Amino acid sequence: MDLKTRLGEDLKTALRSGDRLRASVIRLLTALIKNREVEKRAPLTDAEGLQAVMTSCKQRQEAIDQYRQGGRQDLVDKEAAELAILQSYLPKALTSEELQAMVLEAIREVQATSPREMGKVMAILMPKVTGRADGKIVNTLVREALSKH
Repeated sequence: MDLKTRLGEDLKTALRSGDRLRASVIRLLTALIKNREVEKRAPLTDAEGLQAVMTSCKQRQEAIDQYRQGGRQDLVDKEAAELAILQSYLPKALTSEELQAMVLEAIREVQATSPREMGKVMAILMPKVTGRADGKIVNTLVREALSKH
């Protein structure tokens, strides 16, 4: 089931059960996806939909950090609940061992030997790990692996 279909089904379920928070989060995510489709002037692929979910998760995480610094625990709790709902739409995260293996495989695949070839490795690796690993962590692992070669 693609992301948009799943969101539609989950919205119906949330409305039937009276889960207002879940319904609100799903509506916001659906609107975000719709806006991106309008900008692109074409339907989003699943990878682009996942990117929208990841962007929304990152925004919630930043808001949590800001509210925590401001001492607003009530808003921290609300954003954390929304973040948990959004994360349920992301695929299962990769373990560090799985990610490390994928990095080494990508390096072998493009036959990269120096940090200058990092772009080639990242181009092959990022589509495989989108939604399953943080790009900054992937970047760091690739840089470390290439500097050892």
